[in-house]
Amino acid sequence: MVASVIEGVALAGIVACVPERRETVEDLAARFGEDAARRIAKATGIEARHLVPPHQCTSDLGEAAARRLLDRLGWAADSVDLLVMVTQTHDHILPASGYLLHHRLGVGKGAAVLDLTLGCSGFVHGLWTASAMLKAAGARRALLVAGDTTSRVLDPDDRAVAPLFGDAATATALVMEEGGAPMAFVLGSDGAGAPYLAVPGGGLRRPGEPAHLFMDGTQVFAFTLREVPGNIRAVLERAGWTMGTVDRLVLHQANAQMIRHLAQKLGATPDQTVVGLAGFGNTSSASIPLALASELGTALCDGPLRLVLSGFGVGWSWGSVALTAGPLAVCEVMTLPASPAESAGSEAQPAKGAGREAILAGPSAKIAEP
Repeated sequence: MVASVIEGVALAGIVACVPERRETVEDLAARFGEDAARRIAKATGIEARHLVPPHQCTSDLGEAAARRLLDRLGWAADSVDLLVMVTQTHDHILPASGYLLHHRLGVGKGAAVLDLTLGCSGFVHGLWTASAMLKAAGARRALLVAGDTTSRVLDPDDRAVAPLFGDAATATALVMEEGGAPMAFVLGSDGAGAPYLAVPGGGLRRPGEPAHLFMDGTQVFAFTLREVPGNIRAVLERAGWTMGTVDRLVLHQANAQMIRHLAQKLGATPDQTVVGLAGFGNTSSASIPLALASELGTALCDGPLRLVLSGFGVGWSWGSVALTAGPLAVCEVMTLPASPAESAGSEAQPAKGAGREAILAGPSAKIAEP
């Protein structure tokens, strides 16, 4: 178990970005049948999800969110000292997606870039990593971009996973702030859980197999009940808080019933517990900051709020943080239009004669004529 308290780093703003296309329960009914679609929605609390078109990737959603965030904060891109990217759905095997964002955003050459390949626990791990690096370096500003386009690795006919996952990315701004409220972290992992939530195909070990997500829901639920309540109690103790002193508990937004069950075990009231997945589904590493922006945006801009955030999933990995956030300069959700691939610099079919810049360009990149 890793437990630490980081002082002097504060959240400045959050922007979440979802793709334009929505898939609803009615859409699922056409594929799985009306009764099955309704049962799934009732069991999970998920009524709709946003899904990327074929030419959009996680970096595109992250870029849009980061640009909006920088604009709202009035930060120049080259004033960012650190960029941390958290995703398990990278654009490429290499280079890491964070470097694509570094170039497309115009972050300066003196900045450090780090990618973390994590899913549902990723935002908390990313927040810990970015805060610790910012503090250790004596730097001033950091961007934490967290998101996944899980729909790209789903079998659309697999009713065990297809109705659950949506796509989103978020950008969170961190700033050194003397006297800022401390953030208490407790993190853990158990690699024995790796087989139960995985995309076995499509990588270097099984390149010929389709890249489809496999999830053993029974094992996921058992792991969650086994590890998460104790982890949250440990972070409360580390912060010197009790659940009664917390304004909001924001758990990874995987399943409404699971969220409420965990909250009840922890003694959190319904008013304390944030459930914000009905219109988004499980957005993996983006789920916690997306819930903050969609459900607590106004409150965090008015702030401050005492928050406990907890992510858990693939690996197994888990982590919780107790922090006081707000007032934030911005905390909002935006939509990225589904612009046509041929007019967006799609990398799927680079123009004849185009070089590396065309192959790695994202939708907002301008490709020079050959």
